[in-house]
Amino acid sequence: MGETPLPLRRRQDGDSSISNSVTPILSSTNRFGVDLLPGHPGFSIIEDRLGAAWHDLLGGDIGGIRKSNWNTALCAQISNQYDLVFYDLGPSLGSINRCVLIGCDHFLTPMGTDIFSILGIKNIASWIDHWVGLYDKSIDLCEQRNPGRLKEYNIAQSPRVIDGYVGYTMQQYITKSKEGVRRATTAYENIIRMVPEVIDDSLGGHFSSGVDISRAKLGDVPHLYSLIPLAQSVSAPILELRSSDGLVGSQYKQRDDYERIIKGICTRLAENVGIQTSGRAL
Repeated sequence: MGETPLPLRRRQDGDSSISNSVTPILSSTNRFGVDLLPGHPGFSIIEDRLGAAWHDLLGGDIGGIRKSNWNTALCAQISNQYDLVFYDLGPSLGSINRCVLIGCDHFLTPMGTDIFSILGIKNIASWIDHWVGLYDKSIDLCEQRNPGRLKEYNIAQSPRVIDGYVGYTMQQYITKSKEGVRRATTAYENIIRMVPEVIDDSLGGHFSSGVDISRAKLGDVPHLYSLIPLAQSVSAPILELRSSDGLVGSQYKQRDDYERIIKGICTRLAENVGIQTSGRAL
């Protein structure tokens, strides 16, 4: 048998090209100052298709490998346009999140002060170890069956995210105050004390270069009460909320406190991903 003609071979290898006709909401037209590709509930429709592609990948199928690497292809396509690309993923261990992580260099874990966050960290660690191991074996199997074929496509030989954990944030819980002094709640504080040990035990082997448990905590995220729905209703970042958006009273101080806190988190995050900030907050 002769070699498959190139047009048919592309189909044989899985028609998985990323469309370049989709344009983001440009920074010049929104208040966030960055280009945005909003999520959509319809994205969940392809969950089953990506699950099927993963099944094909496990058999060393090129089409399944290419489809599972759609985010690798996307990141390569836009690499000359952006310095940083962020993905905001839901708390899921499904096929969409797996494909996104395959194409990422780093990941972080926002956490709440509840036992589910502790369990979630343990699940993420075992999940990543398991699917990366399967992925690597599948790539080797494909190379054995089709030597050199994967070089024609932008395929991650082994996901970089396996050594890309850059830390976590903690959502602060609502506390009562007496005479202006915050009163800690024992149950919440016990969970907070557990977090560093769980992070180190579960994800310590996945830390990015230069990161360890002493640098893993990026910061605490305050409870923002009514600022979140206000920001959502006017399609604006919290830092840019003003009186014309409906900002009133104590919300001004909440916004200013948030700005200070988020700058600290961004500075630590930048350091952990290897971006020099010269000691200045981003």
